[in-house]
Amino acid sequence: MVAVRIDPYLTGPDHVVLSNLFHDVQKPLSHHSSTSTDKDAIAQLQALNDEKNPGFQPTVFTTWDEKDLPPWINDYLVKPYTTWAKSVVRHPTDVVFLTHIITYFLVSVPSAILLFYHFTWVHGVLHAIWSLWCAGSFTLMMHNHIHNNGVLSKSWAWLDYTFPYILEPLMGHTWDSYYYHHVKHHHVESNGPDDLSSTVRYQRDDLLNFLCYVGRFLFLIWLELPLYFVRKGKLVLACKAGTTELVNYLLIYLVTTRANLRASTFVFLIPFVQLRLGLMIGNWGQHALVDEREPDSDFRSSITLIDVPSNRFCFNDGYHAAHHLNPRRHWRDQPIHFLQQKEAYRNGRALVFHNIDYLMMTVKLLQKDYEYLAKCLVPIGEQTRMSQLEIVAMLRTKTKRFTEEDIARKFKPSTTAPSARKRSGKKKGVEDAFEVSQVRLLTKVQ
Repeated sequence: MVAVRIDPYLTGPDHVVLSNLFHDVQKPLSHHSSTSTDKDAIAQLQALNDEKNPGFQPTVFTTWDEKDLPPWINDYLVKPYTTWAKSVVRHPTDVVFLTHIITYFLVSVPSAILLFYHFTWVHGVLHAIWSLWCAGSFTLMMHNHIHNNGVLSKSWAWLDYTFPYILEPLMGHTWDSYYYHHVKHHHVESNGPDDLSSTVRYQRDDLLNFLCYVGRFLFLIWLELPLYFVRKGKLVLACKAGTTELVNYLLIYLVTTRANLRASTFVFLIPFVQLRLGLMIGNWGQHALVDEREPDSDFRSSITLIDVPSNRFCFNDGYHAAHHLNPRRHWRDQPIHFLQQKEAYRNGRALVFHNIDYLMMTVKLLQKDYEYLAKCLVPIGEQTRMSQLEIVAMLRTKTKRFTEEDIARKFKPSTTAPSARKRSGKKKGVEDAFEVSQVRLLTKVQ
């Protein structure tokens, strides 16, 4: 039985989702169908997103919710700001994006400029720490930006278009590379064998394999991504991806060597390395647990996390399987989708965890601490019948590297198209029973 412990700092929607899942765990598996409890939870979440509903709540900050602030601050500062900000952002729920943009322009930009005019080591270190703190939220804001062609309203298109080019280098990004790699490449291949950030060819609980994975991205992505587009016959994308990346490198080199070495190190170089390490550590955690029999299933090649860092500070990035099912779904709709499609997640044998983020997921896998991961698993469907030892054994099967023979047999060429990915989550009962029996056999052996 999973230990019922809900982090009080979770977002309101995550509280609803996790409470709903724990409620299911207490019930017999035969009763895990759509109930009034599910419908009430979905209605509650939909009200939060509906501006016409009295229960509507826009997201204004990541650190605090409206209930956490003193009434006078809400009445005299937050509400007037929110009223204005809703006319600037594209969706009324997304005031938080404008809050972040304003914060970066008020803090990151002046701080960077000041370092070039008057560098001090204390300021440089504090600036690098601030950039590291902001990296996750900024990246996931840009994640929404690149998937939906912006986050601001049409009347503010000029800012929507320009702010990434000003802020991206300060946060460790190179211009447009996130878009080319993530949207035009990763979501096309979806962790399949042609995905340059795919984990399937690596033993995903092994440190040496992980270091090879990170090193390849750090040192070769500037070359491999354009070559990937060339292989796919996308020559324009190849030129754009290669040119923007190399131009960024050239500008950073010139600023570092001809302007101010120390300032450039803390403003550009350290955030660049921090960000790229974070992206790969996070992607490893997102795609380390891959089903050994259906690795091309969106339910089985990624995971769902219900935790504070991923969902409160990074705009529901924890719902990663849901994101791969529909990359353009609005981030505030992810918890609603999850509950609406809970049966599909059960049938698809999806993995759901709580109280762990992607970075710690990677750490625990590299430590081979499957017992810790098993305690974080929120069992759904057939998993509710498994003991902790069986869950540990099951998780171990999800990190084994795929040989080239495995890849040729289990990945079809057509799966490189998103529409060909397995999304139904439907499996035959005999296959389910076979998988459970395999896990139980492994448990006995161990």
